[in-house]
Amino acid sequence: MPVLFKEIASDLDLNLVQVGVVWGMASLPGLFGAFAAGLISDRFGATRTLALACLLQGMAGALRGISGNFIGLAIFMFLFGLFTIPLSFATHKAAGQWFSGRQLGLANGILAMGMGVGTTVGALVSATVLSPWLGGWRHLMFAYGVIAIVVGFLWLSARRNPGSGEASLSTETVPFRQALSHVVRIRSVWLLALFQLCIYGYSSGIIGYLPLYLRSIGWTPVSADGALTTFNAASVVGVIPLSLLSDRIGRRKVVIYLAVLMVIIGVSLLSAFGGKIVWPSVLFAGVVQEAFFALSITMVMETEGVGARYAGTALGLMTTLAGIGGFFSPPVGNRLAQINPSFAFIFWLALAVVALGIFRFVEETGWRKKGFHLEGPLK
Repeated sequence: MPVLFKEIASDLDLNLVQVGVVWGMASLPGLFGAFAAGLISDRFGATRTLALACLLQGMAGALRGISGNFIGLAIFMFLFGLFTIPLSFATHKAAGQWFSGRQLGLANGILAMGMGVGTTVGALVSATVLSPWLGGWRHLMFAYGVIAIVVGFLWLSARRNPGSGEASLSTETVPFRQALSHVVRIRSVWLLALFQLCIYGYSSGIIGYLPLYLRSIGWTPVSADGALTTFNAASVVGVIPLSLLSDRIGRRKVVIYLAVLMVIIGVSLLSAFGGKIVWPSVLFAGVVQEAFFALSITMVMETEGVGARYAGTALGLMTTLAGIGGFFSPPVGNRLAQINPSFAFIFWLALAVVALGIFRFVEETGWRKKGFHLEGPLK
């Protein structure tokens, strides 16, 4: 959606801060809805949760096309974000039911790659091809909504268990109270959630502001959207090799440390040199974008006491805190950008640095640290 902000802002007469608020509204439901959605996922299972979430997200996404002003668009973005919450962690919960510990990093990497491919293609064609072809951004919202609804019906027909007779601890449902009281006592889950608060705040801010920033300094719409597309494409290229590396060496933290350091380098270049060094900056920050999200999710699921059984609740807690970062970061960064564009990049750089400091205290979960190899679905 960020590549459409120029067209949307012109149509609805939005200023830069309002654009930031609209983009942040998609993350706002995470402040209160993610934890509940995680509990629901553990209670009713990943497949049914995914089917319902896709159907409702498609409806809310299509309703964005009828927005007549800032308030209307903000409300529909809020609903869109609300029904988007369960999709990521319920999908990864399903992966934990199907894949072993040695394969889990790659499985989550492939899921993240799928997200990256969708984001890349969307950034490439939404504003420059699909919106003109369909008659504007409103019709494009309707089209994207229909696609999500179709996917929801596909999930309704998906097989719920890893295989005949294999339903086990990983596929059992868990009562709300049991899941809640169990997960909130796990220190590593809270640390990873704080890490994601900072990282998602950085990511949401950069992705939402980059096309607007480049257009403001004279880049053509195609070139500005191309920079965001490069950022997303780099993340698609990097996620599988980094996930494989993590599985192979049996350590998650080493790879995530590398990823965050590359983000810091990329954003530092943007804050120091601005538009003069965009391409190296987006490549540095983008190539690790999906990898540290995928591996953070993997670490939560591998944390002692979580596993696939409590994955929905644990990922819901992490998503709740990530939603805080995603909500406050875009409008704060965009407000700083009105003073000086470099201030926005410095703010998002600071979030990445804080994330690195928090991550230092997270315990390693890779198989080499644990000293054993998991067999079968993640327990």
